[in-house]
Amino acid sequence: MPEGPELRLAERYVNAVCGGLVFAGGVERSAVGKGPAVPFASPAYRITAAARGKEVRLTLAPLGAGEPLALVLRFGMSGSLRLCAAGGGGGGGIPRHAHLRFLTRERPPRALCFVDARRFGRWRLGGAWQPGRGPCVLGEYPAFRENVLRNLADKAFDKPICEALLNQKYFNGIGNYLRAEILYRLKIPPFEKARTVLEALKHREQDPSLTLSKKLKLKRENPDLLELCHTVPMEVVELGGKGYDPEHSGDSTAFKNWLQCYSVPGMRSLRDNMGRTIWFQGEPGPMAPKGGKSRKKRTQLKADPEAVTPKVTTRASKRRARAGGSPPKPTEEVEKVLADEAGKGRARRRKLAAAAPASSEPEAPVKAKRGRVSARRGSGAAPAV
Repeated sequence: MPEGPELRLAERYVNAVCGGLVFAGGVERSAVGKGPAVPFASPAYRITAAARGKEVRLTLAPLGAGEPLALVLRFGMSGSLRLCAAGGGGGGGIPRHAHLRFLTRERPPRALCFVDARRFGRWRLGGAWQPGRGPCVLGEYPAFRENVLRNLADKAFDKPICEALLNQKYFNGIGNYLRAEILYRLKIPPFEKARTVLEALKHREQDPSLTLSKKLKLKRENPDLLELCHTVPMEVVELGGKGYDPEHSGDSTAFKNWLQCYSVPGMRSLRDNMGRTIWFQGEPGPMAPKGGKSRKKRTQLKADPEAVTPKVTTRASKRRARAGGSPPKPTEEVEKVLADEAGKGRARRRKLAAAAPASSEPEAPVKAKRGRVSARRGSGAAPAV
């Protein structure tokens, strides 16, 4: 899911590509978009963007008469904003899942599109941010920090720190991959109680023995969790590109190289109480879900077409074969017993061979026995059972 850095990158993208463009006409909406129709039309207008946490606000401002209109978008699981050619498909036209389209006045026209293949993204009219969301970890860091430390008595901090970090009332812009990276860098168990982790920060800020220079040095050399909630997302923004983009993973090499914990081989993972996967290293912490098992990536092994599967035969399988049935696959216990018996048989034969005296005619007894069996079969006598 796009998080705070991806929304900030979308803001930069729109302001960069649309800064010199003039749009015209109305706003087109797909029939399946998760948002209302946009009642706006103008012969000439410009588009600007602003991001806050996990939301982006687009402002449509007419160049002549008319009132501007704003709408706020949430990207859901896979939403993004793209400037595309508006002429048909195949040659880089409007994408299939473009649920909002703002057309330019040039000829041929282009379109700024809100693209969302999974249709979890939404928009609403008006410029107000969604109620209940706290200050942005990127653009409003001082207010964000104060909002968290002032409300530590809230029951939201009774939960594990990995779950509290997803609460947008306090950590607006933090999502699944950011929480893993932040906790990993500080070596904090993800299922440590949130209040226990954050109260230590409050006491450090109130230490009267620290001068301003010592406080700045302490923050620089030993950043705390709230500081990393700002600096770690800023690192993703400075990487450029699209950040976390599961729909176009081939374009996110720099981002994948930046990751230290999230979905990295060798790290552990558990599902938290909300069903989200948290990646970490070391012990999970005292509030880990009971019976939780690490979700490890399975390595897919290709079958060798030249390999030959050994055939294992038992007495029961022989009887079923004579009766016309197919023998079932032997269990691991049966295979183990057969292997042990085969090993004992080989050892016994080697022992007998070593103890037997040398003979110039070793095959004579065997040939005589075979002769008696052949004579018995020829006479029609039934063998003894």
